[in-house]
Amino acid sequence: MFWEGGTSTLTLPERDPCLIGRASDADINIDSRSISRRHAQLHHSGGFFIEDLGSANGTRVRGRSLTEGERAAVDLNEPVMIGSAILILRAGAPIAPTVEPVTTSAPPTQRRDPDQARASSPRPAKSRMDDVDRFISIVAPTEISVLLLGETGAGKGYFARQIHDRSRRSGGPFLHLNCAALPENLLESELFGYERGAFSGAAQPKPGLLEAAEKGTVFLDEVGDLPASVQAKLLVAIERREVMRLGALKAKPIDVRFVSATNRPSDAQGIAGLRPDLYFRLAGLPIQLPPLRERVSEIPELAMSFLREASKRIGREPPVLLPAALERLTSYPWPGNVRELAAVIERALLFCGDTLREEDLHIVPPPSPSKEASSRGGAARSEEKREFRSLPAEYEEMERQKIIEALDACGGNQSRAAEMLGISRRTLVTRIDEFGLPRPRKR
Repeated sequence: MFWEGGTSTLTLPERDPCLIGRASDADINIDSRSISRRHAQLHHSGGFFIEDLGSANGTRVRGRSLTEGERAAVDLNEPVMIGSAILILRAGAPIAPTVEPVTTSAPPTQRRDPDQARASSPRPAKSRMDDVDRFISIVAPTEISVLLLGETGAGKGYFARQIHDRSRRSGGPFLHLNCAALPENLLESELFGYERGAFSGAAQPKPGLLEAAEKGTVFLDEVGDLPASVQAKLLVAIERREVMRLGALKAKPIDVRFVSATNRPSDAQGIAGLRPDLYFRLAGLPIQLPPLRERVSEIPELAMSFLREASKRIGREPPVLLPAALERLTSYPWPGNVRELAAVIERALLFCGDTLREEDLHIVPPPSPSKEASSRGGAARSEEKREFRSLPAEYEEMERQKIIEALDACGGNQSRAAEMLGISRRTLVTRIDEFGLPRPRKR
């Protein structure tokens, strides 16, 4: 349990259902003004189900408030909002010392105030991310290790930074390492550092990431891709709070907080490819980030935010987002999540004028074979593969067609066509030549 006054870890009572509330006879007692005396019940026979008992401040699962008497299924590691407190069901190692004092006030930061950062982030009033944001506000000031779970592009890097900025370590460094981006030998030296002469080319000693992040936060992105040998050494560093450089004879103490992230699925046993003991050290508190397709209400504000940012970068006024384009954005499933949405908006600026239309988005939908296609044999599938075009080829054809349309609409006036396309006249002339289009004459 996490709430404004502290945290608590307890073994699930045998009684089924067990009572959650402020009452003295509650099986799970939470001393918080946001909790009703008899707030909710947890059923744990044949799965886990939470039931609201007509509480004053509500019970929410996956962003949805339960009505009185309504039950909702709950998965392991999934946060449940009990008033302003957070309940998480875990299997395995405990996640925190019992009753650890917690403060919810974020300390000042040398970069920018976390409250201002949150206020500037686009988010509708009733978004699933509100629960994640509140969750992070409670756990950020603690020292517990956090594991962010979610699909690629769901915002794990953003929330890792938010945890740092709202913590007592916000004045210290925030160092990000993508564990999937480096080969094993470089990964070890980047994490732990090395002494002079530790290997060929080590002319000078170098501190590793864990040393350089002293008094700050280390963000291990794609932690599930860590090689086994590095995992073993990292586990020792976390348990002993000390690091041994390559070639060193003596370990150095470290004072860092660990935030990790992965797009791999997790369960009660951990994450595929990650040692169970390391998983339980890194996943002191797992936070599941919902994909964008489950946060449709956020898409309009996110799209407008990306439009403003991308327009500012290329020095133009943001176009007006037409209703048909917005409808297309909110109906698309976004397999690439927020990152894909940002890319689509930035690309659309190349094709749109003062208004951004649905046809300017050029969203390539994921393949979804029809019944007719699925009933055909391997020969038909081979034919489909031969007809498939690469994305760069598709985009070039789209750009070529847009240039033709703009020139036609402007009567061959290249300056006006370039302005309509949001590019310079020189760029337009270059693309006309590259596409082999005839030089237009003004009509």
